[in-house]
Amino acid sequence: MSSEAVKLCKSRALRSEWYVVADAADVADVPVTVKVLGVSFVLWRDLEGKLIAVFDRCPHRHAPLSGGVVRDGCLVCPYHFWKFDAEGTCVNVPSLGAGARLPASTSLAVMQVRELYGLVWLCPGVPTGEPPRIVEDDDASFRRINAGKEVWKVAATRMIDNFCDVAHFPFVHAGTIGDGVDPVVAPFNVVQLDAEFVGYEYTVDVLDEAGETIRQRMSTGFHLPFTIRSNTHYESGSREGDDRVLLLCATPIDEANSLFTFVVWRNHDHDVPAEDLLAFDRAIGAEDKLMLEQIEGGLPLDNSATVSVRSDRLSVEWRRRLAGLLDADRVRDT
Repeated sequence: MSSEAVKLCKSRALRSEWYVVADAADVADVPVTVKVLGVSFVLWRDLEGKLIAVFDRCPHRHAPLSGGVVRDGCLVCPYHFWKFDAEGTCVNVPSLGAGARLPASTSLAVMQVRELYGLVWLCPGVPTGEPPRIVEDDDASFRRINAGKEVWKVAATRMIDNFCDVAHFPFVHAGTIGDGVDPVVAPFNVVQLDAEFVGYEYTVDVLDEAGETIRQRMSTGFHLPFTIRSNTHYESGSREGDDRVLLLCATPIDEANSLFTFVVWRNHDHDVPAEDLLAFDRAIGAEDKLMLEQIEGGLPLDNSATVSVRSDRLSVEWRRRLAGLLDADRVRDT
């Protein structure tokens, strides 16, 4: 793997992976445009509420379908009013008149989509697996809170590298969780946490929203290519015995911009308004964003291109495995 930052949008291997592109609640009877790996797609729902995703380009004269409308569960192009059903089949070309026989070339390729955790996941190619499973979503004792989406002016590789890292907490997050945190990171080993995530477990003392020092037993792990899960068990303070799961998702819009969203599951504070609970996490994210948007370009996946120390082990392993995934492109080209 080159010491240069990998060109994500050119990777065929990445097109076989899953990416969060929208909040499920935002896709209804109006076309929604999204972009993944530099390619635009359009989402809509049919009359039964089924999600559909296709390239945001009409096969006729390449008009953006997202500028059209949804009628009777079908997507209608704004240019010549070609009409496409949930299978991508063109069912009407007004200029040909009713009952005209339409060639197969008038139809659209339909992408694979999943609706999970209040999010829309899209695979731009042929999927090799499924989105990561969060078991707490099926546990009635946990409340799920979706934070909405943001666009960060930073490469997805930089975001995941940051989310793998605990060493920046005392500095970047001094205004939220990091004040007073010991900057020394104890040695840890990267292991297979479960069937979905690779990561490590550790204990850290941080400040909560009320400024109370809380001892947390945590695990942080990655799911290729750009998803991080952080599990927290509170060992002291007012939340002692409680659990929290944080899912961080980065989607490469293009080489320099990424869609960011996070989802929180908590088995406590069920009566607290969601916006109140999200405020602290959003403040933490804003600190990360401020730092990361100062760093130009993507992160080279060749670990020799940057200097790493003991506390960077999780990111080093994530980079190694992502580089291995992208090697599939090289193998195809030989």
